[in-house]
Amino acid sequence: MQLLHDLCQIHAPSGEEVHVKNFLIDYVKSNQESWVRQPEIIEGDELQDCLILKFGNPKTAIFAHMDSVGFTVRYQNQLVPIGGPDVQTGYKLVGEDSLSLIECELEVSKDNQLFYKFGRAIDTGTSLTFKCDYQEDEEYVTSCYLDNRLGIYNALKVAETLENGVIVFSAWEEHGGGSVPYLGKYVFEKWGVKQALISDITWVTDGVHPGEGVVISLRDHSIPRKSFIDKVRTIAQESGVDFQLEVESSGSSDGRELQHSPYPFDWCFIGAPEQNVHSPEETVHKKDILSMVDLYKELMAHL
Repeated sequence: MQLLHDLCQIHAPSGEEVHVKNFLIDYVKSNQESWVRQPEIIEGDELQDCLILKFGNPKTAIFAHMDSVGFTVRYQNQLVPIGGPDVQTGYKLVGEDSLSLIECELEVSKDNQLFYKFGRAIDTGTSLTFKCDYQEDEEYVTSCYLDNRLGIYNALKVAETLENGVIVFSAWEEHGGGSVPYLGKYVFEKWGVKQALISDITWVTDGVHPGEGVVISLRDHSIPRKSFIDKVRTIAQESGVDFQLEVESSGSSDGRELQHSPYPFDWCFIGAPEQNVHSPEETVHKKDILSMVDLYKELMAHL
């Protein structure tokens, strides 16, 4: 899974998605000749650091966010979180400022204030992310930022055989969103696309277990339209792909922004479940990764 390994190495917390975008453009240009259909690559100032791949005559879009959680250097040795990272004293953080590459340690005070330990002051405004220690065995993949580099990996694997559809790589999801309203506007007004699958990563819980298949979320903090979810479930059942169902009262995704937009989008969050969420050791079962790719291929062909 070299592609997933490479994606997890990219430094791209919310606001710095351009690094993933540039990787994706190079990857598509280098690999698209072997795909069933070569996409139109859409990028530019009107999309900021986001990216759209358009295949054939699309009816359904895959949304995958490019950003990760992380930290911003404040003053002295203070840190401000980007999104909701797990915080424990001793976590290794990396980044780069005007002087050099940085590898430092996270320090959490008794009153839960965040600091870094480093041999000098780091430039104010520098972003830091978890140091990547990618590990893989026969059953599991462990790395920081499987949320959402695994969602991107899924989208790129689906792209290999995709004939009709749109893949949208979005920004800022971990820190409140902001790009999906104009991305949804673009795909709706250009091609009439109003169905979306959210290629993102969910949690292992008391009702969702590793190794039992990709998760179809029936609801989180937001509630998608049931008639669309029922259509997704019917295709999933007929496909023979292993899947699980999820019901949560909290959490959100790019689907929330589509639902709040002025466009009539139906959406469904579908993703592999992970353990150790937003930590340096996010862990996902390989069977769940494979079922995620297989189910997305079925859904993009039949929705």
